[in-house]
Amino acid sequence: MKRHRFEPARLISGLTALTLGTGYGLDALGLWQAPGLWLFLALPAGLFLSGLTAAVRATTRRGTSPPTEPPPASHI
Repeated sequence: MKRHRFEPARLISGLTALTLGTGYGLDALGLWQAPGLWLFLALPAGLFLSGLTAAVRATTRRGTSPPTEPPPASHI
């Protein structure tokens, strides 16, 4: 399997979407009474945090060299 770079901004975006989907799903099933303002503000807050994380990561990686490929594993 090919290895991919770790991208924390995508992780935060995915967790935000998962949290919102779970909240709306539980609210639709009647298992949890979600405060409307919380769900409404969670999306912009998550996207802002994701963008901020991407910007910080881009500025910290600017001075470093690109990652090299790891050597292939030998099967004995």
